[in-house]
Amino acid sequence: MSEAPPCAYDAPPIPVSRDDAVLALGRQVLIQEASALQRLAEGLDAGFSRCVDAIFRRTGRVAVTGMGKSGHVARKIAATFSSTGTPAYFIHPAEASHGDLGCVLADDILLALSNSGESPELADILEYAVRRGIPVIAMTRNPDSFLGRQADFPLILPDVGEACPLGCAPTSSTTMMMAMGDALAMALLRLHGFTAADFSLFHPGGHLGRRLRLVRDIMHTGDEIPLADESTPMSEALVIMSAKGFGCLGVTRDGRLAGMISDGDLRRHMSDDLLHRRAGEIMTPAPVTIAPDAPASRALALMNGRRITCLMVEDGSGGVAGILHMHDCLRAGIE
Repeated sequence: MSEAPPCAYDAPPIPVSRDDAVLALGRQVLIQEASALQRLAEGLDAGFSRCVDAIFRRTGRVAVTGMGKSGHVARKIAATFSSTGTPAYFIHPAEASHGDLGCVLADDILLALSNSGESPELADILEYAVRRGIPVIAMTRNPDSFLGRQADFPLILPDVGEACPLGCAPTSSTTMMMAMGDALAMALLRLHGFTAADFSLFHPGGHLGRRLRLVRDIMHTGDEIPLADESTPMSEALVIMSAKGFGCLGVTRDGRLAGMISDGDLRRHMSDDLLHRRAGEIMTPAPVTIAPDAPASRALALMNGRRITCLMVEDGSGGVAGILHMHDCLRAGIE
């Protein structure tokens, strides 16, 4: 009996102490994956536009599916779609065959991922889509595969080798799938007119959500705002200022913000007749303000830069929409 050829898996591992060899391998993997992305970008054609248009015109959601590593990428693509204005969900192809097909509705569109295009687990969900007239977008390397032939809108990946030294582990292929999903999501984002405010609405938690919060989300409104007309005697203005607890008072003229009174203004005008003077005489005119739709992070930066603790929030017509204290920003986790 002839001796079996040595398996690639029997090759000795690179010694960890050989930093130069480890770095060289790491760079080579990244170079190969970058090259695969370059090939993908160069080969993008009108088929990509047709896929984007098909998703955009569909009234349902995008059902994204894939098996193995392609399935992990599919989950991320579905999550990216949903967070950028294109409702989507991941459906596991094996679970779909055991009842989960019920979540795929007639108005949905199916995006199926498989590098080879021959994943047997996709057969049932593809058959279901075809039977119900649900359009199929296929992301695969092989247009002549089972998946490629079932697709209404094929997205064909370039036939490049994996960056794995053994040529086995999905690396370049999954990188291309991930990038193609991002390209689809960003094109749809633009078509939907999705804004940073929309993004903030879908990301209320975490650092990103805090960074995108707007002034209107955390400002005080209505009776909480310390306001007085410029003709108000300071004896009354001080009562309002003290009761609201912001350490300042907005002064209005004909319903519009004309100035602010701060603790510093009171110290500068301290005299025996202070209580008999009018708010308009004590105020600092043309105070620093901010708009309700400005990022809260900008308001905090403005307060830090001006060394003040409060900002009046001014609407487009010069009226007072609210007041924001530095502590409001800090409590909301704004940085």
